[in-house]
Amino acid sequence: MDPHTAADFTVDNVEKALHQLYYDPNIENKNLAQKWLMQAQVSPQAWQFCWVLLRPEKVPEIQYFGASALHTKISRYWGDIPTEQYNTLKTQLFSQIARFASGSKIVLTRLCVALASLALNMMPEAWPGAVSEMVHMFQEEGGEVDGRARCLALLELLTVLPEEFQTSRLPQYRKGQVRAALGREWTAVYPLLQQLLRQPDSPPLVKARVLKCLSSWVLLDVPLNESEGLVEACFTALSDPELFDTAVEAIVNTISQPDSQRYVDTLLKLVPQVLQLQEQLRDAIRNGDMETSHGICRIAVSLGENHSRALLEQVEHWQSFLALVNMIMFCTGIPGHYPVNETTSSLTLTFWYTLQDDIMSFEAEKQAVYLQVYRPVYFQLVDVLLHKAQFPTDEEYASWSSDEKEQFRIYRVDISDTLMYVYEMLGAELLSNLYDKLGRLLTNTEQTTTWQHTEALLYGFQSIAETIDVNYSDVIPGLIGLIPRININNVQLADTVMFTIGALAEWLADHPVMLSSVLPLVLQALGNPDLSVSSVSTLKKICRECKYDLPPYASNIVAVSQTSQCMWLMQALGFLLSALPVEEILRNLHSLITPYIQQLEKLAEETPNPSNKLAIIHILGLLSNLFTTLDITKQEEESGENAPPIKSVPPQTGPNPVVVVLQQVFALIQTVLSKWLNDSQVVEAVCAIFEKSVKTLLHDFAPMVSQLSEMLGQMYSTIPQASALDLTRQMVHIFASQTNDFPPIKALFELVTSVTLTIFQQGPRDHPDIVDSFMQLQAQALKRKPDLFLSESLDVKAVFHCGVLSLKFPEAPTVKSTCLFFTELIPHCADIPPVAQVVQEDGKLLLLAVLEAIGGQSSRSLMDQFAEVLFCLNKHCFALLTVWLKEALRSPGFPSSRVSLEQKDTFSQQVLRERLNKRRVKDIVKEFTLVCRGLHGTEYAADY
Repeated sequence: MDPHTAADFTVDNVEKALHQLYYDPNIENKNLAQKWLMQAQVSPQAWQFCWVLLRPEKVPEIQYFGASALHTKISRYWGDIPTEQYNTLKTQLFSQIARFASGSKIVLTRLCVALASLALNMMPEAWPGAVSEMVHMFQEEGGEVDGRARCLALLELLTVLPEEFQTSRLPQYRKGQVRAALGREWTAVYPLLQQLLRQPDSPPLVKARVLKCLSSWVLLDVPLNESEGLVEACFTALSDPELFDTAVEAIVNTISQPDSQRYVDTLLKLVPQVLQLQEQLRDAIRNGDMETSHGICRIAVSLGENHSRALLEQVEHWQSFLALVNMIMFCTGIPGHYPVNETTSSLTLTFWYTLQDDIMSFEAEKQAVYLQVYRPVYFQLVDVLLHKAQFPTDEEYASWSSDEKEQFRIYRVDISDTLMYVYEMLGAELLSNLYDKLGRLLTNTEQTTTWQHTEALLYGFQSIAETIDVNYSDVIPGLIGLIPRININNVQLADTVMFTIGALAEWLADHPVMLSSVLPLVLQALGNPDLSVSSVSTLKKICRECKYDLPPYASNIVAVSQTSQCMWLMQALGFLLSALPVEEILRNLHSLITPYIQQLEKLAEETPNPSNKLAIIHILGLLSNLFTTLDITKQEEESGENAPPIKSVPPQTGPNPVVVVLQQVFALIQTVLSKWLNDSQVVEAVCAIFEKSVKTLLHDFAPMVSQLSEMLGQMYSTIPQASALDLTRQMVHIFASQTNDFPPIKALFELVTSVTLTIFQQGPRDHPDIVDSFMQLQAQALKRKPDLFLSESLDVKAVFHCGVLSLKFPEAPTVKSTCLFFTELIPHCADIPPVAQVVQEDGKLLLLAVLEAIGGQSSRSLMDQFAEVLFCLNKHCFALLTVWLKEALRSPGFPSSRVSLEQKDTFSQQVLRERLNKRRVKDIVKEFTLVCRGLHGTEYAADY
């Protein structure tokens, strides 16, 4: 079917295309049919064929398309409909809806949506009493259609009307007028819904539709006091299992409307109605009916959460609000384990935040009164939450799916956040309260306690200690004294003990004498593979916070750590070793690293294969992580402020321990490289060791510069890889300004540049990562050491041309780095003759590439970067840019066939005018690129 000839949009062809869409197995044909039908739907012929498609003898799929076409024409092309046809259209739609009242439900809904759209477009002037007329039309006794079917059709129409308003494309000023008009029509809807809900003989289906209709109308902010009677009827409907779900939705939607807080009198009438549901709630819990308990809880929470402030302010009704709060507390503590036997308690957590915020926002006197009532409630809440956070029995937990375990973990995190928040209200008394409970639990010899109980109390403690500064709390020494008394016979409990110790690391730094009672627990846990995450993260915190107090334990920690091959642990050891004197660092490093070095030597001799590759990468990773945190320079800085005078550490002398180790293993690393040079992951792991070391050591790395530069040069010349360029960039960044370290770096920079230029000659398209890193390296060189571009051995012209080529790459990161390179290069026109020369000779090529990108060759997300290059040219080469722009934009169809000469002139003038305001140039480019792409003024452009 040719989509472009109007004559083709006939009833027969539409039916054929629909048949193709629904029944043709070939996906290509389906897609073609879909496209063609979309054009048919918006064609002028749609007015003719849609009524024919709705005829009674057609199948529902075809009738549905007819109704959809009608809706499309009315909602999107309203302006095309002549005023004198409004009433005919209205009459036709009414009679079609009456016909389909007992026909296909999907077609009926589409027709109702079409009539709703018509009403919204005609209200308020052209059809003032639209809703009253709808109600009137369908309440008349109508010949062959039975009353119930008419009633359901009317309810469908009234339900879709507010929904259609929410999604309609009415202009802003019309939206306000129509919303007001609809608000006035509520008086026609309300009595109808009220009557249908209260009639004893109304069938459940009708009542359910009434409730849906109410849910839809409250979206229009119908004043709560004007729907009071209906909400009461909804509460009555909750006792009917068939209506329960829709009644819950209707009540929740009504009381959640932002506007409803103005109607305090109505809200006060709702509280007792919610409280009356407590009996039904208890029955549901007894019978294991989770749907019912969930629904009732949603009602209580939405009343409490949306209106806590308004209800708190009604001081004389404080008891009924307190009763509502207690009902919500009951829902928080609902029996069963989340998420397996209950899913309700999590709904209540935000209520407790809201209530606390509202109480704390009152002025002091009022606040004091409320705190008297609500502090006990919040202490009770803590007990309830810690009870809910308890793990089930081991047998039960073992039967949970991994998804249920994950949901439970997230639920505990939410509880943890709530506890942390509640601490703001209850303060130190909360910690004392938890400590007393834990103490009683651990010292009670009479009865055996379950590990779950202990774990939950500690979890509560840890939740608060992790984010709140507990250094001033007087219960911490007692808590640290209790921890060794815990009988740790379970992984979850052990994890929580570890995380609690970790949360107290800062406190331990101020009270180092207590380290001896908890550190052995941590070291013992390190030996258990199940506890590796919690014990390692705790050790890392202790090593970072308490490193000056750990020398007595250092050899012990290093010894235990040798059994575990964990990356994080290496970072912990890096912190720990940083605090020791150099000879001790070297001694410990030696015992720590020797086994890995021996392993690496053995691996380096083997023939490369996938399993020894993983082992090599792992060992290199362990070394990288160790060197990330092993930083002895931090000592001198820290001994000034944090460390007390007794601990002041004499400045270290001699070579840096990391450099000593790197020099010892350098030959070995070269051997590994020579075997694995064409494996980018191994090369990356080697580069990472040096990159981490260079970043941590900065100028202390100097003794290694010439060795490393030479190795990098050989590596890159043999098999070029992006990670080698990134490491070169790091070295240029740190050492380019050091005169004595500069020669090897200059030589390395020139070498990798010429090797990369060769790649460009051979075709760089397969190496976007190398091109990306290369452009970043060139930008860094221009930033740190522009003199590099004065060198005889550097072909500035070739680098410039590579940049122009790279701007055309499809990979966004590469293009971003290239734009950065040009914004660093262009300003040097003034002080680097080779740069001035290449920009003068070939700058126009750069401009053409930028214009092509703006014209549609590059992704719209990159326009800011191209605008920066343009801004830079304008700022530093204004005279040249004026000429180039004129020449470039003169060619017809460039940079896009969609822009006129006049639009190009405007663009050019706008750009040349802005030599100071970069933000403005970005806006000009964004505007122009939309015109070039034919997106100007479209919805697609609006998301920009």
